[in-house]
Amino acid sequence: MALPRYADPVYQTAHDDAFSKPLFAKIEAVLPPDVSSEDFAQAIKQITEALGKDAVFTGDDLKDYVDPYEIPESGHGRNVPSAAVCPDSVPQLQALLKIVNQYKIPVWTFSRGKNFGYGGPAPRVSGCIALDLHRMNKVLELNEKFAYAVVEPGVTFGDLYEHCAKNKYKVWPSTASLGWGSVIGNALDRGLGFLPTGVHHENIAGMEVVLANGDVVRTGQFAMSNSPSAHVTNLAFGPTIDGLFLQSNLGIVTKMGVHLTKQPQSYMACSFDVPEFEDIKTIVDVFGELRRNGTIPYMFYVFYIAEWATMFGKHSEWWAGEGPIPDWRLKEMQKELDTGAWTVKFGLYGPTQIVKAQFDEVQRVTSEKAPTGRLQQSLFTGENGGLLEATAVSDVYGGVRVGIPSMWNIPMVNYYNNREDSVGAHTAYSPIVPLEGETILEWAQTAKAICEAEGFDYLCDFFMHERYAIFVTMLLFDKTSKEQRTGIDKIFKRLFEEGSKRGFAKYRAHLGHMDMNAELFDFNDHAYRRFVETLKASLDPNGILSPGKMGIWPERLKRFRNLE
Repeated sequence: MALPRYADPVYQTAHDDAFSKPLFAKIEAVLPPDVSSEDFAQAIKQITEALGKDAVFTGDDLKDYVDPYEIPESGHGRNVPSAAVCPDSVPQLQALLKIVNQYKIPVWTFSRGKNFGYGGPAPRVSGCIALDLHRMNKVLELNEKFAYAVVEPGVTFGDLYEHCAKNKYKVWPSTASLGWGSVIGNALDRGLGFLPTGVHHENIAGMEVVLANGDVVRTGQFAMSNSPSAHVTNLAFGPTIDGLFLQSNLGIVTKMGVHLTKQPQSYMACSFDVPEFEDIKTIVDVFGELRRNGTIPYMFYVFYIAEWATMFGKHSEWWAGEGPIPDWRLKEMQKELDTGAWTVKFGLYGPTQIVKAQFDEVQRVTSEKAPTGRLQQSLFTGENGGLLEATAVSDVYGGVRVGIPSMWNIPMVNYYNNREDSVGAHTAYSPIVPLEGETILEWAQTAKAICEAEGFDYLCDFFMHERYAIFVTMLLFDKTSKEQRTGIDKIFKRLFEEGSKRGFAKYRAHLGHMDMNAELFDFNDHAYRRFVETLKASLDPNGILSPGKMGIWPERLKRFRNLE
């Protein structure tokens, strides 16, 4: 029987709840592709001897290794592992790889498996062994002066925060929206947080990677056995290979240096909201320039009124009629929630006088170029000119924006639950879009019409970088409703079709959509994919590491590729 995944009872309860009401209660027994039942049984026997019986799971114990939000109507088939294995060290991982190479059994690797909405811990190819790294969960180093940590893949955002708080380190670790996720897993999937170091993949400095053959390689200055610069920079000598292990299946990352935010003297919580849907163009153009000229130094977050409302009530509580919430009702909700049609949330961090000067410039520019908007701020400073304690900031303004992990937005998943036996779920369409006002307005109008045509509210947000946005259309649904599951699948396919026409591609993809997204990168007969798969063939000749991840396939398993 599987042991608890989390020491924190809040995370463990949320984990148990996520997997407690599956669409399909029975886990059908499956074999790895091209592996006989006799060879599989022998392999499991050897893995159990090498790692211990407490590290190997089969049968009903695999209930936590399927996609909790699966949509059977999508036509992709069910993704089920043949077994699950939880090594607790690099030597155990190497022992596992030796065995699966012998039998050519593919493994599907993940750190915590909490990338819900994108398949969670389920494998791309049914029959893979789920390779679960959550037991490798040590914070190996914390350097306060240079503000970095070195962690293993099982370390969650909550773990890293608690380690810093317990030891009173003067740093704030960035956290994603939900604290139960892996620091490494999120960074490798190009995930995002809310602090100055919130673009997580850009704050990686030095990885340790176990290759398919069990060899161990380190990247950047970490490749030296005695470098004091191992985690202060991602500069390398010769080719920089760190990027080969982001969203890939070329190796298994077992250690990573991550940069943290220095504890500031002051933090200013800022918001700017606008009254009309079309004002998204103003937000993008005005705040985009403030990002590019350095007035606002860090990525920030923008959301639409309908998505914000999911945090405060279910769809049926906001609108008793049929179909999506009409625009006139959304205008009423702006007043009820004291927010705009679109709202920008951002933070300013650093010495008090610099923070004030940055805000003054934001105020000057917005009053001139966006006069119908409303700019607000709340300033928090350390006592007696000292550093600011994150816990001194109220939850309304702090939380993830000062590096304190939580499960703050998980209630939104229940937005369409209107029966006692309803179970909330979500997926998303999240393309990269140039940060140009007309382009983003046109896309928002298109996406809104697509969602509403199927009877769903348009729920969206986007992260603004200097030159682009990651524009997330959140697709919430009651997974017990075939009608809603079918509707969400139709919406996704329409969004993907329309986005692809415009040259947009998703920044990450669900298991069932990885090949579709990879197919968009078509220059010179998909030269990019051919290049990566050439590396795959060299580094992983037996094709055992996460076949099909992000559309990267070993030759022997390409028959599972799905472009529809």
